[in-house]
Order: sequence, then structure tokens, then C-alpha cells
Amino acid sequence: MRRQAEGRAIRAAAARLLAGTPLRSTTGKLTGTELIIESGLRRDIVYGDHKHLVEEFRAQVKAQSSTPEAMQQIAAQNAALKEELAVTKEVLAAERERNAAVVRIATELSLELEQARAELASSQQVARLPAPRTPRPRRRR
Repeated sequence: MRRQAEGRAIRAAAARLLAGTPLRSTTGKLTGTELIIESGLRRDIVYGDHKHLVEEFRAQVKAQSSTPEAMQQIAAQNAALKEELAVTKEVLAAERERNAAVVRIATELSLELEQARAELASSQQVARLPAPRTPRPRRRR
């Protein structure tokens, strides 16, 4: 009974690895080690009592050209996303450069405007003349 449960666990692990949907394996590679990790069984049990299942798995791997189709699709999608990310990073870098230039120009123009306002204010300061004297009424003599 125990050997049948172990065999089912190994076959299920092999099916998941070949389908590219591992539960326990972190790499998803089609190796005996990953089969053992995926099955959740100890190495000595797998190679001792179920060596024929490991060999069966290896034969299936050879027939599938050693990389599951799902993993090939994921790898292709990953490569496309990396390429897209690189282009996006380049665009972002260019936009950041433009933004920095606009900030520098805006700062410079702001300083020039402030200076122009100060000059205008200083040129409008006209010296006040004393108020005109009103003649005093003359006394009649």
C-alpha cells in the first residue's frame, strides 16, 4: 500500500514537471533531483523502490527535448518582457534628462524674472520733491 502511494506521488510529480506546473520544485528543471523534490519523498525511497519510475521520467524528458513546452513559453515571454523593460528604461532615462533640463531652465528664468522685477522697482523709486510752499498771506500795513 505504501509503495503504491509513493509511486502515485512520483508519477504525479513527473506529470507536473513535464507540464511545467511544479508545486515544490523551484527551478522546474527536468532532472531526477527535481523529481525527488517535487514528489516530496526521500532520495533513498525514490531510487531504492521506484528506480523504474525515475527512468520512465527520464525517457519522457528525452522525448520532450528536456524543456517543457510551458517553460519554453514562459522563457520566451520573459525574454520579451526584458526587452520591453529595457526600452522603457531608455525612454524613462531620456524623459528624466528632459525634465532636469526643463527644471534648470525654469529656475534660471525665475531668477531672471526676480532680478528684472527688482530692477524695475528700483528704477521707479523717484525722489520726492518737497511739497510746494504756499505763500503766506501778506499783512497789510
